[in-house]
Amino acid sequence: MTDTKLRWGILGTGNIAARFASQVPTSPTNSVVAVGSRSLDSANTFADKWDIANRHGSYDDLLADETVDAVYVATPHPMHVEWAIKAAEAGKHVLCEKPLAINKAWAEAMIEAAVRNDVFLMEAYMYRCLPQTKLVAQLVRDGEIGTVHQIQATFAFASAFRAESRIFADDLAGGGILDVGGYPVSYSRLIAGAAIGQPFADPAAVTAVGHVGETGADEWSVATLFFEGGVTAQVSTGVRLRDQNQVRIFGSEGYLVIEDPWFGGDGEPTHVTLHKVGEEPRDISADPALIYAAEAEAVAAAIEQRQAPEMSWADTLGNLTVQDAWRAAIGQQYASERDDAIIPTTTGRPLKRRDDAPMTYGRVPGLDKQVSRLVMGVDNQQTLTHAATIFDDFVERGGTTFDTAYIYGRGRGETLLGQWITSRGNRDEIVVIGKGAHTPHCDPESITSQLNESLERLQTDHLDLYLMHRDNEEIPVSEFVDVMHDHYKAGRIKAYGGSNWSLERFDEANAYAEASGKQPFTLLSNHLSLARAYDVPWAGCRHVSDDESQAWLRERQVALFPWSSQARGFFTGRAKPEDRSDEELVRCFYSDDNFRRLDRARELAAAKGVEPTAIALAWLLHQPYPVFPLIGPRHISETRTSTPGLSVTLTDEEVAYLTA
Repeated sequence: MTDTKLRWGILGTGNIAARFASQVPTSPTNSVVAVGSRSLDSANTFADKWDIANRHGSYDDLLADETVDAVYVATPHPMHVEWAIKAAEAGKHVLCEKPLAINKAWAEAMIEAAVRNDVFLMEAYMYRCLPQTKLVAQLVRDGEIGTVHQIQATFAFASAFRAESRIFADDLAGGGILDVGGYPVSYSRLIAGAAIGQPFADPAAVTAVGHVGETGADEWSVATLFFEGGVTAQVSTGVRLRDQNQVRIFGSEGYLVIEDPWFGGDGEPTHVTLHKVGEEPRDISADPALIYAAEAEAVAAAIEQRQAPEMSWADTLGNLTVQDAWRAAIGQQYASERDDAIIPTTTGRPLKRRDDAPMTYGRVPGLDKQVSRLVMGVDNQQTLTHAATIFDDFVERGGTTFDTAYIYGRGRGETLLGQWITSRGNRDEIVVIGKGAHTPHCDPESITSQLNESLERLQTDHLDLYLMHRDNEEIPVSEFVDVMHDHYKAGRIKAYGGSNWSLERFDEANAYAEASGKQPFTLLSNHLSLARAYDVPWAGCRHVSDDESQAWLRERQVALFPWSSQARGFFTGRAKPEDRSDEELVRCFYSDDNFRRLDRARELAAAKGVEPTAIALAWLLHQPYPVFPLIGPRHISETRTSTPGLSVTLTDEEVAYLTA
């Protein structure tokens, strides 16, 4: 960035790129210095029209242009994720057309790229940057219409049907909800937030009906958003049916009408109309502004903060959460999102470990692969795009090991992991942990039937590590060892052990295996965390927090794969002695001793410049026996905050101090 102006490169040469190029030069804080297209002829034509100096015949060349500070991504929707991430990797600030991505999962990957490369990122809802929009939000905050109860927002148009048009094409993510439906959703969330003094609010529920056309694009739809406190919003969108394209906000004392909510006059005088009980309608003027110039100025003003208040990252993710739910409610899904899709990486590049990946590794007897010291839990991913984004990020951070189970999501976890492995072609590079025989189907016959079904879901012929998910002490341990040894000999599992097994039964199993010349148990998955467990969350679970279990682990050197390794968020700031709202957290982990451990973790975290969660993880990794903690992130950001513990070094004295 120069001393006076933010220098823009425009990635794409379509209609919206032209609107941006026409208005940004009017801004005193911005200038357009370059354009990139997929052909040099297109770039030259665009640059000649808008008097742009640097012209590039590829998007990569634009990103390599050292005169460019920020990139405006104006490609079709599915290309946003690839080029926004590549722009961030090139050190460019990013303004990306809406929707930021076609689903929330890919948007999270884009935000993570901005965090990793320390660049600005904003989703380009230009109306959010207009004085008119800010005026409306202030009127609501000031209580001009009393208590807000209902919001009506519409953005729909009628387009002539052409199957190949980006408005309708499946491979271009056509349809109204993504193209313009995000406008009424974001306006409703803005007003629902203003009504309670917040920047935005997220609905607790979304219902919808709509018409999905022959190409799979949503052609018309209406949804209802239900917010806490009784506020509702009715939003509609479409690409084959026009609506009024206005916003109306109803409260206890009157209502507001915004006739031109999405363009706000676009440089011409504009107003909103206030209707109040016992008063004549009143037009309230807003300062005129060019919509794309205002957007660029919002970016320039917030560039050092890396996100803008007009559309923060949390706001974008909340909006896409609603859009995802809206599409799901009417049965709309793109082919690229289906469970059987061969899903690409977000950048289109082959998946590989990053050079700066912090992961460390260990070994499990019987398995000739590196086992990452952090293990990805495969039970919190809802869709293939969500799973692929989380799993790709984990591999890029050096992760190799994935923990799943026959019962997770009624098999959905295994199905998603299997399709991701097939898409990446990386079965030989990763470690898959499977589990079966959960209560009430904890018997030798269920091990075999469930294992075969798990292998089919995972699209593989073997599991690297296998754990009995529970024990059934009414069945002789020899019967379990026999059946698992048979699968081991057949090559269907490479090593095995027990999850939530007593140490006595574990020893009994290995005594039988040794006496009969069979493969022993070499891994255990019971709970352990820095916060000592006083109870377990589910029936049949076991922990190894007590002194006797710790002595056993030190003596046996059995590989431990502890679940709930962060004590269900005890070290994240959730746990406070006075806050007893989470009954499970209170029952399992609340004690004076654990709160002392939390205080000590905070003390060491402050000294080492990390979060307490990193100290809690480091404590596990510094135990005098092999530990491979399981993590269960729902978001990439949660994986990011888990990994610093890999790089924390604790002295023996510090390890002891944490639990003294």
